[in-house]
Amino acid sequence: MKDYLTVEGLGRFLSTAGLWAPLVFIAIYAVGVCLFVPGSILTGIGAVIFGAYWGFVYVWIGAMIGASVAFLIGRTLGREFAASLVGNRLRKYDDAIERNGFATVLYLRLIYFPFTPMNFGMGLTKVNFRDYFLGTGLGILVGTFIFTFFIGSLKEIWASGDWSELASFKVFFSVGLFIFSFFIPKLVNKVRRREGYTGT
Repeated sequence: MKDYLTVEGLGRFLSTAGLWAPLVFIAIYAVGVCLFVPGSILTGIGAVIFGAYWGFVYVWIGAMIGASVAFLIGRTLGREFAASLVGNRLRKYDDAIERNGFATVLYLRLIYFPFTPMNFGMGLTKVNFRDYFLGTGLGILVGTFIFTFFIGSLKEIWASGDWSELASFKVFFSVGLFIFSFFIPKLVNKVRRREGYTGT
């Protein structure tokens, strides 16, 4: 798999798919999620091959399909396997998930809880699939866009060879978003603590 999980390797493979390349990439991403391929690698490759915007769309769809399949595996076929991945890390949220599944899944996604273990592990909890799907879809939206926009913007400059574009607003904006993404978990936790303090 390492031979294909590069921009060159996967790019050559997708070039043979023609118009079906986006669907093939989405399928590869979804399978990769279930096989513990780091999402950052697949996301970066998608941004380089398809660009900042379409790369974001295809990556998000692939991630959602992979996360959904892993959830169903954890719930129906691989409960012992899923339990070995997460231990008690998700079980302590079980009551909260049962009361407000969407908000809890959204919170865990925003604080960057490990993606693949959470996909499988959520199948062990009492969350229903609808809350899990919606919470995941919204929770990974911002981080996915920031990363693909950042990588895609740099790729465009590299491909054009116009290095003066490094000083463009788009590059500064993408770098700013990328740096901001590292503070998202802290901001979410700060808001959560404030809401807990005020009793809301």
